[in-house]
Amino acid sequence: MAKDFQSQTVVDGYDQHIRKLIPGYELVHLQIQAILKTHLPEHAHVLIVGCGTGYELSYLLEQHPTWSFTAVDPSLTMIEKAQQLLSASNIDLTRVRFVHGDTTALQESAQFDAALAILVAHFIPLEAKPFFFADILRCLKNQAILLSYDLMSSSDDTELKVLQTLCQSNGLTVIQSEKMIERLQQDFYLVSASQMQELLTKVGFNEVRTYSQLLNYYGFFAQK
Repeated sequence: MAKDFQSQTVVDGYDQHIRKLIPGYELVHLQIQAILKTHLPEHAHVLIVGCGTGYELSYLLEQHPTWSFTAVDPSLTMIEKAQQLLSASNIDLTRVRFVHGDTTALQESAQFDAALAILVAHFIPLEAKPFFFADILRCLKNQAILLSYDLMSSSDDTELKVLQTLCQSNGLTVIQSEKMIERLQQDFYLVSASQMQELLTKVGFNEVRTYSQLLNYYGFFAQK
């Protein structure tokens, strides 16, 4: 499943392929939009960790013309793709600041009203996950929120087979779905949903709860 996100070929095909890999991809973003709209002020500043090709960024920019964004990604190829997407629209690019790097590149402290880490944390090694979320927490204002969405570990092989079948229904070939399952242990650093909730709590977040679940994909809401 994990790809070389520095590869132009991979990046160019990402938006189409991700919809086959992630069940309910658009619905997840609709949920995120609804939660943000409910919790955030009129002139919010939002941190997007792992902005990728800019899909969620462009969507939120269109929905909220008074919000500003800081978009972070370790792949320069991804950032350039996101910039191309935004340039092709009528969006005011002065509302977006791009940062090439990971969360350690963020120098802000208590600046953001919300942070998004969507399909990112499952790529972070287990020993680095606490530091990853601590960096995000440091950048949030008091009462600000974090929304994450990631694949959680499976309790048995049947759960993986169900995921594989659903991804085939989304458009993956049988061979692609088999490779997806084979590479889970190689490319992902998975924890259980209970471990994720415990991790976020230990880092310092309050009111940690799930806002979404589809098979082994979980969305977590946490507040500073």
